[in-house]
Amino acid sequence: MFRCALVRLTLTYTIVQLVLFAAFAVGTYTFVTGTFDFDAAESDSASALNAAEQGFANLRTGLLVLYAALLVLIPLASYAMARTALAPLQKSYGLQQRFVDGASHEMRSPLSIIQGELELALLSTRTPAEYEQAMHTALEAVGGLTQLTNDLLLLSRGGGPELKRTYERVDLNELVRLDAAARSLSPEDVARLDVHLGPPTVVVGSPALLARAIANVIDNALKFTPVSGVVTVGTDVVDGTCSFTVRDTGMGMDKNDLKHAFNRFWRSDQARSQPGHGLGLSLVQQIIQAHDGRVTLTSQLGVGTTVTVKLPLRP
Repeated sequence: MFRCALVRLTLTYTIVQLVLFAAFAVGTYTFVTGTFDFDAAESDSASALNAAEQGFANLRTGLLVLYAALLVLIPLASYAMARTALAPLQKSYGLQQRFVDGASHEMRSPLSIIQGELELALLSTRTPAEYEQAMHTALEAVGGLTQLTNDLLLLSRGGGPELKRTYERVDLNELVRLDAAARSLSPEDVARLDVHLGPPTVVVGSPALLARAIANVIDNALKFTPVSGVVTVGTDVVDGTCSFTVRDTGMGMDKNDLKHAFNRFWRSDQARSQPGHGLGLSLVQQIIQAHDGRVTLTSQLGVGTTVTVKLPLRP
């Protein structure tokens, strides 16, 4: 598809430029010959007239030679221009294809689990406990599928004016405090969570989206940090900017992993053994960008990862 578009665009650019240069050459020659005073040259001397005609012949030859050179150079330039023009479109198309492939793969897994559990339950008569276990497994898969669908819907919303009209004053400290309190009630064995809240951090945004971003960052840190490790969460205010930082002592990432960390559906080889869809950080980045903030990620393999979110402070 892109090859055909490249050929057509190259031909279009070539034809348009050749026509323009031809019109320019004809116009130049016509203007020069049309403004020359032949009567004055004839009255002056025959040699002056011959010199003028020789000059016109040289002009014609020069224009023809230049046009012949352009017949070779313009197609090459048109090809380069066409490639440059199509590059953003090709990149966007590639990202879309990878997004569709990733979404299809992530949706196929829970759907296969649901189908397998239901088929197994209907294969023969089973005890109520076995039916209950099959329904629990299918329900967990449905929950994961619902979470994935919600994430995709959030990613599709972007940060348009409609979303910004729903913004209100939000205290990041309160969101972090609520998230930490909810995790303290969880019976799961996870790394220790240390929370250090700074001065009041009031921003303007969506409480639900900001809470989701905070939860995603902390989830990632806890997921990839061993039980013996520590995840430190802190807030601060510096020069009118609120910062939310999560630092863990987990497996960390190398330079190649850092390049792809915010890509949708991308997961490193070490992370594939953990549950998830590879949307956490990309969703965090989109939420924070919709709030005029930015997310930075630093990591060292075997040492840990630090995620820093910065948002403009609102008085």
